[in-house]
Amino acid sequence: MQRRRLGKSAIVVSDICMGTMTFGSQTDEAEALRILDQCFEAGIDFYDTAEGYPVPPDPKYVGRTEEIVGKWLKTKPRDAIILATKVSGPSHVWFRSPKREGMTALDRRNIMVAVEESLKKLGTDYIDLYQTHWPDHELPYDETMEVLDELVRDGKVRIVGCSNETSWGLMKSIQTAERLGTVRYQTIQNNFSLNNRRFEDELAQVCRMEGVSLIPYSPIGGGVLSGKYQGGARPDGARFSKYLAMEGRQAAMGRRFVNEQSLASTERFMAIAAEAGMSPVTMAVAWSKQHDFVASTIVGVSKQDQVAEILAAADLVLPDDVMKAIDKVSREIRYPMG
Repeated sequence: MQRRRLGKSAIVVSDICMGTMTFGSQTDEAEALRILDQCFEAGIDFYDTAEGYPVPPDPKYVGRTEEIVGKWLKTKPRDAIILATKVSGPSHVWFRSPKREGMTALDRRNIMVAVEESLKKLGTDYIDLYQTHWPDHELPYDETMEVLDELVRDGKVRIVGCSNETSWGLMKSIQTAERLGTVRYQTIQNNFSLNNRRFEDELAQVCRMEGVSLIPYSPIGGGVLSGKYQGGARPDGARFSKYLAMEGRQAAMGRRFVNEQSLASTERFMAIAAEAGMSPVTMAVAWSKQHDFVASTIVGVSKQDQVAEILAAADLVLPDDVMKAIDKVSREIRYPMG
C-alpha cells in the first residue's frame, strides 16, 4: 500500500481509503466490522464517514454509520487510524439531510452541534479530517472558515477539507482563509471516475497550483463500472436499482450514473480490463490512484467479498497502453454522466 500526503498537512495516508456510506443500512454491523478489519489488515489506514450516513438518507438510520465505525475504532490503536467525517451542508442538492430536520448549514451553530455529535458517536476526542459535505455558496465563507479554525485550535480536528465543491468555491475558500489567517481546506472530496472525468477540466489545476489533494469518491462509478448494470440489469439490493425505482432526486441521480452513455463506456472499459487480465473494478481503482492530484481514492463496498478486487489495485500501476486505451474511450464517449 502506497502512502501520500493530504494537501500541505502533516497527515500521510494510504492511497486507498475505505468509505462507509452503506454501513448500517445496506450493510449490517457484523459485515461492516469484517470489512473494516480486512481493510486494516491489508494496510489501509484511512477511513471516511459522515454524520448523514448511511445513504440514501433516512431518519431511521441516520448516524448509524458513525456508531459502527466508532465501535470498530475501539478495537484498534487510535493513532493507527486516520479518520475522516463530514458535517452536512445545506439541503439544496441531491439529498435532504435528515440531520437537524433538514435545517443544515455551514454556520457556527450547525458545525459545532455536528462535530460534538460525531465525536460522541465515533467515541474519540479528535477527528483527523473534518469536511464540509456540500457547500453553501450563498453563505460567506468567513463564518465557515472561522469556526473550522476554532475546531483545529481546540484540538477537536486536525485538518479540514470540503466535498462536492466547485472551482470557484475552492478558490474562494482559500482566498478567505488567507485573508482571515485561518486554516484552509487541505482536501476536496468530489466524484471522479472513468465515467466522470469532469474534475480534470478545472479543479485538477486548482489542486495542483494550490496544494489541495483530491480524495475522489465513486471511483467505480457507484458500482456501474463493475458491469453489474449492463444489459438493463437491476441487481437486488444495489443502490441504483433502488434509486431508479424511486422518484425525484434519487431517480435523477440513478439516471445520471446508469444511462445509455455510461453503460456504453463501461462496456468498452470492461473489454480493456479483460484484455489487460484484470477486473474492471481493479482497473478503475488503479486508474484513479494514477493521478498526481489524487492523494487517496475512496472505495466503498456493501459486502466483504467485494474487497479483494479493490485490494488488487493497491500496488498496481497501469501500463501506458492501458491508459491510452482508456483515454480513447473518454474522447469518443465524452462525459457519460453529463
